[in-house]
Amino acid sequence: MARHRSAHAPVPSRPDMVWLPGGTFTMGSDRHYPEEAPAHRAEVGELWIDVTPVTNEQFRIFVEATGHVTAAELAPNPDDYPGARPELLVPASVVFVKPRQRVSLRDPYQWWRYIPGANWRQPLGPGSSIDGKDDHPVVHVALSDVEAFAAWAGKELPTEAEWEFAARGGLDAQEFAWGAELEPGDRLMANYWQGQFPFEYLRNGGVEGTSPVSSFPPNGYGLHDMIGNVWEWTCDWYTARHGVPAKECCSYDPITPNVRIPRKVMKGGSYLCAANYCRRYRPAARMAQAIDTPTSHLGFRCVIRSG
Repeated sequence: MARHRSAHAPVPSRPDMVWLPGGTFTMGSDRHYPEEAPAHRAEVGELWIDVTPVTNEQFRIFVEATGHVTAAELAPNPDDYPGARPELLVPASVVFVKPRQRVSLRDPYQWWRYIPGANWRQPLGPGSSIDGKDDHPVVHVALSDVEAFAAWAGKELPTEAEWEFAARGGLDAQEFAWGAELEPGDRLMANYWQGQFPFEYLRNGGVEGTSPVSSFPPNGYGLHDMIGNVWEWTCDWYTARHGVPAKECCSYDPITPNVRIPRKVMKGGSYLCAANYCRRYRPAARMAQAIDTPTSHLGFRCVIRSG
């Protein structure tokens, strides 16, 4: 089990957040994807953390109060993307589009599309909307957007260690946030892909796409959607393994040497994680995300540190 400090929650309480006393835990995994290794002991301090990912309703209140315009609603600066085709330098975002048939899992362009006009209000592109989805997690938010929201709310983004500590819910070194079994008693515990990704979705109690943020059971700390539904931003620079000094200069994607956009760590998996592809619906899972790139399966939650 994780070791926790003996402490009492400060007052006044925060109704949309959970207070965690901090402690030490086993972070990472030696049994899954290489970027999760090595498993090691980590320590976090006491903090408040949002019960759920930030919702469309919460993000709308922020936008209405501040006039914030998200990265997906702005045309990219050509100087940041040398060689980019002019038709790509428009307000747009990255959207999952389900293929009609089986495709190669080695080619993500078979299901990802860069769609002009896609943004948090129109998550699937022009003509779509978030009407009736106030309680779904906001998506299509780049790092600049989530940092602006956090500053407005008097909060911050969690570190990777804080996020993983919270996701484990007090269960140290377990594969899943709820224990050793993916679906204990055949119960679906989180919103992840049901069926053969990316072309076949079998509902089996699941929800295709994002789901309301409290649709699935909370973890041991009372937190919802720490696993599945949407990936979540953290404030840590991405490195290929734990234990490597984390800094902006080593976070660039080596596949695009001419476009040096740094990357942060995202955690938790999403509704697109599947048994046959991206088994990252686990607390230890982590992936790199370019700070300028919003997508249809990436959101965030915030923390307030007590010390």
